[in-house]
Amino acid sequence: EKLKMRKKKAEKEDEGPPVFWFETSVSVCRRFQFEPNGQLSVKVVGDSRPFYHRMLEFFLNKFFPSGYPYSVNEGYLRYTQFRALQHMTSAALSVLSTQSLLFAAGLRPTPAQATAVSWILKDGMEHLGKLLCSNLGARMDSEPKRWRILADVLYDLGTGLEVLSPLCPHLFFEMAGLGNFAKGMAAVSARATRLPIYSSFAKEGNLSDLYAKGHAISTLFNVVGMGVGIQLASTICASMQGKLVVGPLLSVIHIYCVSEQMRATPVNTLNPQRTAMIVADFLKAGNVSSPADLRFREDFLFPGRLIEDAGNVRVGRDLHKVIKPSRLLELKQVFPGEKFLLNRENGCIDMVLEQEAIGEDALRGWLVAAYAVQIDKFSHELSASVLLQAYEKMNGVFPVFLKELQNKGWHTDRFLDGTGSRFAL
Repeated sequence: EKLKMRKKKAEKEDEGPPVFWFETSVSVCRRFQFEPNGQLSVKVVGDSRPFYHRMLEFFLNKFFPSGYPYSVNEGYLRYTQFRALQHMTSAALSVLSTQSLLFAAGLRPTPAQATAVSWILKDGMEHLGKLLCSNLGARMDSEPKRWRILADVLYDLGTGLEVLSPLCPHLFFEMAGLGNFAKGMAAVSARATRLPIYSSFAKEGNLSDLYAKGHAISTLFNVVGMGVGIQLASTICASMQGKLVVGPLLSVIHIYCVSEQMRATPVNTLNPQRTAMIVADFLKAGNVSSPADLRFREDFLFPGRLIEDAGNVRVGRDLHKVIKPSRLLELKQVFPGEKFLLNRENGCIDMVLEQEAIGEDALRGWLVAAYAVQIDKFSHELSASVLLQAYEKMNGVFPVFLKELQNKGWHTDRFLDGTGSRFAL
């Protein structure tokens, strides 16, 4: 979301200027304004662009990277055009081949066509799952480990539904469709998180080699697993009772293995959870933790939990929900030139970042928040004097802190806060 704030000149000298801004999401623009009594009013502003412009923006937002065309290199559009054509022809050939195989199996035309349609609809559910999951890319960037584990949970859920489908053959389409829907979401999550996971292991630009070798070992053990599966299917799992025993056991082993893989992965990008742990370790022990130090401590189930030693900082809430209009200008004057705002509420400190804020800005704001809590633990609202003291302490340690972070391998040029809200003044 983009947030634009303006001020109107007051008609009367004894009245403060009303504060309002516009928030634009997709093709809907809303006007937010704080009234003199402190209430927030919201008004939807009409979109005057032609219909085809709005459809084009909708298409770009859904199917192109955020910030396109400035966020990608030259040639991306041509690549996407031919990729779309390739997938279209491939899907058409798949339908034809499925129909041909059904005819080859001896089915009559009418049953074959009905079965082919049912099977194509089942596969269509997988594509629907992929489309729905593709909107969660920003969250996957922020928490790739968590989404990688979720991908395997979804895959096992889909596989389980397919295994159970013989128990209710009259619900074949429903169970197989839901299974493929879950597996479609799993496929997108697994592929989307593959790059940040491989990147965390890459050294001296050897990402392609890592990817190739990872693919090779996956292929090898897929073949081994197929052999094991064939052996089980012809012995223990020849009956449904055997499948009901062996299936959950294999699933537990599967999820455990991927969890251990993620715990071994030293992701070196800054997100809210890792930033909080870095700041907490720095304030407690005076040292900067490396990605390898934090990898076993990351919380995959509740990544948004607050860490008291890091100031109980929350990131990503909307500006109008965090800061009162009477405090907005005051806070901007406390941190001139900074790309963050801080405000305490209910024992937590909310940090709102500007649209262009990077990892260094998030680190500066987080340190200020943590130092402010050390100075004043009990006040409901942080005063300007407390924030200024914390800001001075942060400036005193930040150059050394930042250099040590970079030496430990952290990427401080970006801050991955998922779908968190940001502002622009």
